[in-house]
Amino acid sequence: MQRRTLGRSTLHIFPLSLGTNVLGRTIDEQTAFAVLDAYVEGGGNILDTADVYGTGSSEQIIGNWMKARGNRSQVLVATKVGFPMGAGKEGLSASYIREAVEASLQRLQTDYIDLYQAHRDDTETSLEETLQAFDALIREGKVRVIGASNYSAARLGEALQVSQQYGYARYESLQPLYNLVERAAYERELEPFCREHVIGVIAYYSLAAGFLTGKYAPDKPLPESRRAQNVQTRYMHVHGFRVLAEVEKVAARLGATPAQVALAWMIARPGLTAPIASATSVPQMRELLGAVSLQLDPEAITALDQASSWS
Repeated sequence: MQRRTLGRSTLHIFPLSLGTNVLGRTIDEQTAFAVLDAYVEGGGNILDTADVYGTGSSEQIIGNWMKARGNRSQVLVATKVGFPMGAGKEGLSASYIREAVEASLQRLQTDYIDLYQAHRDDTETSLEETLQAFDALIREGKVRVIGASNYSAARLGEALQVSQQYGYARYESLQPLYNLVERAAYERELEPFCREHVIGVIAYYSLAAGFLTGKYAPDKPLPESRRAQNVQTRYMHVHGFRVLAEVEKVAARLGATPAQVALAWMIARPGLTAPIASATSVPQMRELLGAVSLQLDPEAITALDQASSWS
């Protein structure tokens, strides 16, 4: 599938971003290398990470892998700054951004980051200070493009105004929580805003923490994990199971898996650049890549839209 332009930037990304929050936590480095290899072999080129993932282990493994494969120029690294990394190490102040980017560059074993994102809004630091700091990194060649994660439409709008007023680089992407079960928060204000201002959207929790893979059912025992408890609280309700039932119905008709259908619906969503999905094995990675070539017919999209409707 053709790669998509991220906002108004020069980055062209594969329509499925590989989430790497599992690297060094759920899977070891050897397995991570195999998953990363499978993703790239399938056409993928954008890796979603953050300094806080595994307290640096995700970035470190990606750096080791890029060095071992000699493929830095073939992949896009999207990392983030802002979440707590220790005492006094959080937020979006100019001094901390400068400190954090150097640490990320060292772990990634590279001299530039393709997409550097504010991991969450920092209301204690002015947007002017944050954007000036990001702009300086772009001018120095340490960052190519900047983006925001977990921003409201109002704050994203303020950030664009600041960038325009001072001539700073602007946020070219947004990373919101979005999936078939949780549509309202993104679609109500963020989606129309991003489409109007040509801001790329790379969504996380695309499979609803695994709920939309079909492995959580009302008549099955829950796995003993914090993640499973989160899924139970967040998605195992009437609306969630109604959506899942339609996803499974469409999957059966099209000869696909529920995960592939859920991701294909997002890939087909106007204005959405790429959903993020994580894999813990090569077979799982190949399954997720199948979503990119899965063409949902109008009947499937209508059925999924209606089952997951929030309005």
